[in-house]
Amino acid sequence: MSNPIAKFPNLMNYQPVDTTTAARFLPMVSVVVPIYNAETDLSALIACLSAQTYPKDCVEYLLVDNNSSDRTLALLQETAANSAIKISALSENQIQSSYAARNTGIRAATGEIIAFTDADCHPQPQWLESLIQPFVNSEVVIVAGEITALPGNSLLEQYAELQDILSQKHTLAHPFCAYGQTANLAIRRTALEKVGLFRPYLTTGGDADICWRILQQNLGRLEFAPQATVQHRHRTTLKELASQWRRYGRSNRYLHELHGIELMPELKLAEYGHRLARWMFKELPKNTVKAIAGKATLVDLFNTPITVFVIQARMAGQKNAKLPENAKIIAWL
Repeated sequence: MSNPIAKFPNLMNYQPVDTTTAARFLPMVSVVVPIYNAETDLSALIACLSAQTYPKDCVEYLLVDNNSSDRTLALLQETAANSAIKISALSENQIQSSYAARNTGIRAATGEIIAFTDADCHPQPQWLESLIQPFVNSEVVIVAGEITALPGNSLLEQYAELQDILSQKHTLAHPFCAYGQTANLAIRRTALEKVGLFRPYLTTGGDADICWRILQQNLGRLEFAPQATVQHRHRTTLKELASQWRRYGRSNRYLHELHGIELMPELKLAEYGHRLARWMFKELPKNTVKAIAGKATLVDLFNTPITVFVIQARMAGQKNAKLPENAKIIAWL
């Protein structure tokens, strides 16, 4: 594999931002949120957006319903009419894809910077302010903020939190090239004008694809803003967890076909057996003793079998996926 730093020069800038200068840097920002059947998440999302410290006259919120079958659109329209912040309730009914919904939001946006989060995320009050500050450097074209876990009590939520499953540290360290997840990402509008928008028919992997297309054009750098935090709820059931990791596997396949990244090597049955045998006869007895002494948790006891479960789900997603021909289409402003 070629060196990603050589392929994408000036990949990331970790130099500190001059907060005195950044404090005067207040570009117009458009926050785009795709929403599908999220009526139970809307009130918390709106509360988080309303609590942002970024000046209210410098930001607009474009909430895009993606053909929901519940009351999401009606609630969005009601919220837009009565909110103290500037909210536009939009619809994307032609294509069932969060990326198509994001494109609808981008086309309606007036901001110099386009920021993204998701309906089930809780942006913290200084999220937007911290996410925008690195753009004071004109060489920065993409900024990724951090994604942390909402407090959860179930075994699977605790496992996901222990593994930092949604942390940007994983995507920023991608062996092919760094990228940021759209749950917490901002991009200069000028970059989108030059490389295009999201692939509207793509159903997963679009965040990596758009970041890589921008970086391949050497339009500027990607920066990580760790203080720009959103909280995200982890999956609570095995069915939801398997669906999440199958989607990650499909993303691997799609990005392999679009960008030539290496596929995840398939584990043989013997390797699964070896891991589970080591867990059963070595890890489990040791951690059980620790648990009795109050030095290990339920997550410590079942970490390995859950990991094997998600690896298998990811492999199944990768193996069974094939990129649809129309998913190669890039939308434009």
